[in-house]
Amino acid sequence: MTDKTKTEAKEMAKARKRELTGAESTRPGRLFTPAVDILETKDAIMVLADMPGVQTEGLNIDLRENVLTIDGAVDQAAIEDEQALLREYESGSFHRQFRLSNAIDQGRIDATLRDGVLRLTLPKAEAALPRKIEVRAH
Repeated sequence: MTDKTKTEAKEMAKARKRELTGAESTRPGRLFTPAVDILETKDAIMVLADMPGVQTEGLNIDLRENVLTIDGAVDQAAIEDEQALLREYESGSFHRQFRLSNAIDQGRIDATLRDGVLRLTLPKAEAALPRKIEVRAH
């Protein structure tokens, strides 16, 4: 791999994992904003968050006053008797917040983590679900 190729690969990796800048933080180390996709079905809103290297033990999801907060941490693995020759994988903390509307049934939110992707299912409240209004003739 040439130096130019290594540099391009590192820049691409950084672009996928955006560092949170311009915010005050009392956390040591780097703080990243995970990339998310937000999808909607008839019954729920789905949030997919990119959390590479985060394990369930290092993940915290909190809901307070209609604000859903996702925090995760990942550290570089230290392997005994091995010396790093190249490190492109950056460790740090992930943080993202979302304000939820009353259209979400907050008591039924579900979260799963698989292959580095956090999947939050935010079920719609019964009142927010579409319904057909019957028209009566007089």
